[in-house]
Amino acid sequence: MKRYAIIVAGGSGSRFGSNMPKQFLPLSGKPVLMHTIDKFAALGGVEIIVVLPAAFEGWWRELCAEHGFATEHRVVTGGANRFCSVRNAIITIDVQPGDAIAVHDGVRPLASTSLIAAAFDCAEAKGSAIPVVAVTDSIRRVVDSEGASEPLSRDMLRAVQTPQVFDAIALRSAYDAEYSPFYTDDASVFEHNGGVIHMIDGEVTNIKITHPNDLTIAEMLMNR
Repeated sequence: MKRYAIIVAGGSGSRFGSNMPKQFLPLSGKPVLMHTIDKFAALGGVEIIVVLPAAFEGWWRELCAEHGFATEHRVVTGGANRFCSVRNAIITIDVQPGDAIAVHDGVRPLASTSLIAAAFDCAEAKGSAIPVVAVTDSIRRVVDSEGASEPLSRDMLRAVQTPQVFDAIALRSAYDAEYSPFYTDDASVFEHNGGVIHMIDGEVTNIKITHPNDLTIAEMLMNR
């Protein structure tokens, strides 16, 4: 039984408003992606696969040399979208019964090792594990093109995080399917192929760095 982590790091930084990919931006002295990789390495016994666009692979090697980053991982070239990027990584794994694969956003550097461990444990017992947190904002659903809306009960809503962890054989089978724009994350791919989703408690500090303020918050959380 083996554990794998596919860390998807394909962002260009366009939404962040930076010329540098957000996974390469500095956070507490080293690129965001290095913090993310180190969280999985700290658990031990996890083979780490980083998915990068071909254009970023040389840049990443330069950053690793510059920072003396020696945490063991291998790099796989990404595809045209997240679905294709994850599939490119999965097909490099010789999956066996009992193996588990985690898929994680490269720009979620604050997921705790205890959360990662809990996700693997749940997936190995039940076939999947999706960390979620309660929605605390009021929510409205837009019902027409004119902007009419209606309230939704947040009691029944959860915000989904990563790492999302799955039985390796079932996940590989799910990714044999054709791409659909309706796939919003790995859980939706898994579920569409007949998999059952099991939720676990996520962490409010497990933020995804998407906007400049997120990097400021991450810096504060890491140094508190």
